[in-house]
Amino acid sequence: MMLGAVLSASGGRVVPTPSTLERFEAVQPHMGTLARITVFTADAADARAAFTAGFDRIRALNATLSDYLPDSEINRITRTAVGVPVPVSADLFTVLRAAQDLSVATDGAFDITQGPVTRLWRDARKTRLAPDAAALSDAARRTGYRKLHLDDVTRSVAVDQPEMALDVGAIGKGHAASEALAAIAQLGVRSALVAISGDLAFSGAPPGQRGWRIRIHDGDLPDPRVPAVLHLTHAAVSTSGNSEQYLDVDGRRYSHVIDPATGLGLVDDITVTVVAPHGLEADGLDTALGVLGVERALALVESRRDAAALIVHRTKDGVRVVPSSRFVELARQ
Repeated sequence: MMLGAVLSASGGRVVPTPSTLERFEAVQPHMGTLARITVFTADAADARAAFTAGFDRIRALNATLSDYLPDSEINRITRTAVGVPVPVSADLFTVLRAAQDLSVATDGAFDITQGPVTRLWRDARKTRLAPDAAALSDAARRTGYRKLHLDDVTRSVAVDQPEMALDVGAIGKGHAASEALAAIAQLGVRSALVAISGDLAFSGAPPGQRGWRIRIHDGDLPDPRVPAVLHLTHAAVSTSGNSEQYLDVDGRRYSHVIDPATGLGLVDDITVTVVAPHGLEADGLDTALGVLGVERALALVESRRDAAALIVHRTKDGVRVVPSSRFVELARQ
């Protein structure tokens, strides 16, 4: 759609103004889901270049971070770095460092070493049967964030025992969205949005708008402080809950989010939406906050100056809506 036909000159070079930009969108399958990129550019050629840059970055990160790919870098680590520090790429180390820092901050409520456990729950969602208790107990013996060791000086990684597995699915998609956005920005595109499942990253506002319209909920929350839509720029938003991936067994719904303390999927109906400067932070935090529970989650997010969160806890007695102070400020804006 053409939004205008006015050009301005700068230093003898004709550059597009907001009124001349068009909206373009592309979708590709990546990271086990659909990745969608929206850009506002002067023409289709610029949009194609942006899509190539964004999707290439996502593809490269998936090859590094996916625990579904046998030869991904993250899977090679748990085979080769048992008791021996192994240097890793900057991309992998960045994600592992952020994950470990969050594990420490949450006393293990966020833990990417839960790979052996999460794989059992993946199989359970296919068979519609809860994992065997003995199998869960055996898997849990190969987990624990204290068994993962990072060296910031040598950018190396080591694990304590064989048959561990790292799963960064709770932080990797948000990181990939922001990294794809950065690759697009390097081409001079000032207004773009990258969505990978429930993880969004976006830059400047679309032409004529005060921000990207980000839907936070379906409009059914009994709290006037929390509008259904926020207008945001230069941020990342991630949402975690049990509305899409879950297992129903014997009248109980188990979320795909695993509580490392029990090895079980969360049974509380809790949805967390986080707004942060980068997807690496937003994506990790939404999962961690859901595991921590409302009070501990609110304390954690309030301790982080740049993060905002909306926590929605649904029970048989009603809906509890808990926005952080920073979230309330964003809603007012």
